Amino acid sequence: MAIWVKLPGCSGLVLLFLFLGLLLEVRAGKIRYSVPEETDEGFFVGNIAKDLGLQPQELAERGVRIISRGRSHLFALNPRSGSLVTSGRIDREELCAHSERCLVSFNILVEDEMKLFPAEVEIIDINDNTPQFQLEEVEFKVNEITTPGTRIPLPFGQDLDVGMNSLQSYQLSFNPHFSLDVQQGADGSQHPEMVLQSPLDREEEAVHHLLLTASDGGNPVHSGTLRIRVQVVDVNDNPPSFTQAQYHMSVPENVPLGTQLLIVKATDPDEGANGEVTYSFHNIDHKVAQIFQLDSYTGEISNKKPLDFEEYKIYPIEIQAQDGAGLMARTKVLIKVLDINDNAPEVTITSVTTAVPENFPPATIIALISVHDQDSEENGHITCSIPGNLPFKLEKLVDNYYRLVTERTLDRELTSKYNITVIATDQGIPSLSTETHISLQVTDVNDNPPAFPKDSYSVYISENNPRGASIFSVTAHDADSHENAQVTYSLAEDNLQGAPLSSYVSINSDTGVLYALRALDYEQFQELLLRVTARDSGDPPLSSNVSLRIFLLDQNDNAPEILYPALPTDGSTGVELAPRSAEPGYLVTKVVAVDRDLGQNAWLSYRLLKASEPGLFTVGLHTGEVRTARALLDRDALKQSLVVAVQDHGQPPLSATVTLTVAVADSIPDVLADLGSLEIPHDSDASGLTLYLVVAVAAVSCVFLAFVIVLLALRLRRWHTSRLLQASGSGLASIPASHFVGVDGMRAFLQTYSHEVSLTADSRRSHLIFPQPNYADTLISQESCEKSEPLLITQDLLEDKKEIFSKDADIT
Repeated sequence: MAIWVKLPGCSGLVLLFLFLGLLLEVRAGKIRYSVPEETDEGFFVGNIAKDLGLQPQELAERGVRIISRGRSHLFALNPRSGSLVTSGRIDREELCAHSERCLVSFNILVEDEMKLFPAEVEIIDINDNTPQFQLEEVEFKVNEITTPGTRIPLPFGQDLDVGMNSLQSYQLSFNPHFSLDVQQGADGSQHPEMVLQSPLDREEEAVHHLLLTASDGGNPVHSGTLRIRVQVVDVNDNPPSFTQAQYHMSVPENVPLGTQLLIVKATDPDEGANGEVTYSFHNIDHKVAQIFQLDSYTGEISNKKPLDFEEYKIYPIEIQAQDGAGLMARTKVLIKVLDINDNAPEVTITSVTTAVPENFPPATIIALISVHDQDSEENGHITCSIPGNLPFKLEKLVDNYYRLVTERTLDRELTSKYNITVIATDQGIPSLSTETHISLQVTDVNDNPPAFPKDSYSVYISENNPRGASIFSVTAHDADSHENAQVTYSLAEDNLQGAPLSSYVSINSDTGVLYALRALDYEQFQELLLRVTARDSGDPPLSSNVSLRIFLLDQNDNAPEILYPALPTDGSTGVELAPRSAEPGYLVTKVVAVDRDLGQNAWLSYRLLKASEPGLFTVGLHTGEVRTARALLDRDALKQSLVVAVQDHGQPPLSATVTLTVAVADSIPDVLADLGSLEIPHDSDASGLTLYLVVAVAAVSCVFLAFVIVLLALRLRRWHTSRLLQASGSGLASIPASHFVGVDGMRAFLQTYSHEVSLTADSRRSHLIFPQPNYADTLISQESCEKSEPLLITQDLLEDKKEIFSKDADIT
């Protein structure tokens, strides 16, 4: 059963916030249980889940566990039943040898809230120890003249049990000379004494044997025995006497081994063997007997094992002095151990968090720390601290527990890992300290957007770039880590001259490299304004923007364009007028040209490329003005042809030419009269083409004429044959004339091969037409072909032939 004990200065009920939103009300105090010693492992002690107000399954979910200091765990939690059980055999005498009550204290930690609940288990004693004497046999020498009533102190027995299970009574075996008397000590202990009942007579009985039995009050009763041998000696009338009734000595606990601590002194005025005194321990705890050494002849007390203030603050020792005749005296020695600062504080990390997000609020619990010092008073007073330059602090809890909490919000971008040194220092002289280190990793949250090094960028590129060429690269850095620092890039949607911006430029989402999707034209636009967005991969994602202005650099990709004189649209040639009376430098006309490029690529220069009469005209290098270089003479031709070249200053330079016709005349009527007699010069290439066409037409005509002559010869031969057959009197008169084709048919055949040659003064307009032959007008009798009958030739054949030849002659 759990007993809640109200502690001084604690409040009644406190409200705890659970991880799942449950409320747990717990009184501030200790949970107390009791359990017998020597129980088996897993023995039920108490229902800890019920006493904490939790369900059994919540013990594991909320990290409920036992923490203790200085010894191995004696108890454990059963997560299925929620009960507190023993984790092994518990020996009360080993834990609490000198305590009436044996209490084991520990703390129960609810780890998810870093809350501590003190608990205490009382170990109930069972009768598992038998009373024992330090010696198995003791010998006393008693003078035969000892008077009845003399008391002889006997060694007392020891029982490690407590209460009724401890030593309760003594019994002495029957002897007519001795009886047993048990005295009650101030501390409740029993001191057996053997009382002489009647005078002894050595000559009657020199040695008496007795048995002392010590019994406890357990069930069943356990007992131990001590054999007593009493030797009757002759008269010894002076017992030994100590110089002090009680000896006191204070020594530091770090005294070296073998140090002489104290010398006890007892004197005996008798002579001889009766005056020789020996010393021995009497009724001393067996553990104390293992620490100190007593010289039986000198009474010198020294330590043979280290003294430990934490185990014994005062060592009680009883020393007995006995002379040769058996008379005894006893004294008590109290050796007080002075504590020195020989134990450094112990620091235990009970619970620790190794990683915490950077956005956790202040007062977040990082670790639960327990400190302890085995020394006493100032030597055991501990102060716990951490370096002051860290964003953490220590908060004092109960029972020398501290918790390490955050003092402010952490920032991973400033410090991603902390090595926290916890220093526990006692107040001893000199002070001792212990350090422990806690490593804390600050995990990242997406609290930083990507950042560009500049607020805006400007880049200059040349126009007419290749498609897919890289034109610029932007980079944004994110101070976060892992996926929170993975940056992707994109372009804001926009339109440029009615087309989406994404059709001109794209960006690699991973590298931030910008590519031109098409060749950019300076004459179309001079700059592009883009907005690049950098977005991280956090949840939620953060982003930032930067403006990018792309300036196009002009290239010499446009030739000069001549605005004046404009080329006529009707095929005629424009004419400029220069009077014969013009003086040198007379402005005849001006060539006007522009270049769509910019800067040096648009700087134009003019020069006279070709002139029908060199030296007559000049062209201004930068103005394009055509002026007379000298006075016009009568011998100068009326029509002057000038070819002016316009060239820019790009690399490489581009140029354009224009042909000017200048008429040299004083008035417009003179110009019109003279221009009528002008022949348009023929281009040499065009003249050659015309010559080839004429030759081709002549060749075709010759071939055709030869074909006609051969055809006529064949016809005449067949006609001659038919005449011979007619003369032979064959009956051909009956054959219808409709079965033959007359000369009219031949004329029709010849007419289908007529052709036309048209030549103009301008060789570019010369053309030759060959009409397709028309066989529809030629009718040939099928029967005449099959029967090979002669043709009927009339007189009109010769007349038609003459007309045909006359037409052919006209054509050629």
